[in-house]
Amino acid sequence: MASDSARINLTHHFLIAMPGLQDQSFSRSVVYLCEHSERGALGLIINKPADIKLSGLFEKVELHLDRPDLSDAPVFHGGPVQTERGFVLHEPVRPTPVAGGDDVKKSDGEDEPTVYASTLTIPGGLEMTTSKDVLEAMATGAGPRKVLVTLGYSAWDEGQLESEIAENSWLTVMADPAVIFDTPVEQRYDKALSLLGLEAWKLSPEAGHA
Repeated sequence: MASDSARINLTHHFLIAMPGLQDQSFSRSVVYLCEHSERGALGLIINKPADIKLSGLFEKVELHLDRPDLSDAPVFHGGPVQTERGFVLHEPVRPTPVAGGDDVKKSDGEDEPTVYASTLTIPGGLEMTTSKDVLEAMATGAGPRKVLVTLGYSAWDEGQLESEIAENSWLTVMADPAVIFDTPVEQRYDKALSLLGLEAWKLSPEAGHA
């Protein structure tokens, strides 16, 4: 077993599905890893749109989305776990300091204060919020400017992701937020591969370690 010092930490990395990965949820997927530790990993698929727009999701939770920039944006299949639950991946949002006040919320993952009730601060620069208050902020026209909303998430138990990587199911690369927020959905897989200097047609399902 590898020592802790040798253990890879893929937080704020992309997992890029290899052609041999035929699982219905993950085939040709790009997963952004929000958390990776010795206990396992948690991530969100960023390139598989669901059949619902953000405006429709907001209606389901009895909110009106007053953000023309986001109304027609798709909601994504984040993964096969808790597919009825919403996850909001977004750029960092910091509270406005209040003179004499110290009641800002702490994030789940870091000591940095956050605006929302349940936010994981991801080392590398993004945040993932699961509390409804981020949707309420967006509904008023506020909230984070750059967001990706998923239903469900992806999870791996202890050692599971490492095993899948060893079996050549995934390529890994440091995440680029521009792929998540600024790249058309249908181009995200190829764009993520390009971070490794690769193109999809060059990949073989039987590819071994370089």
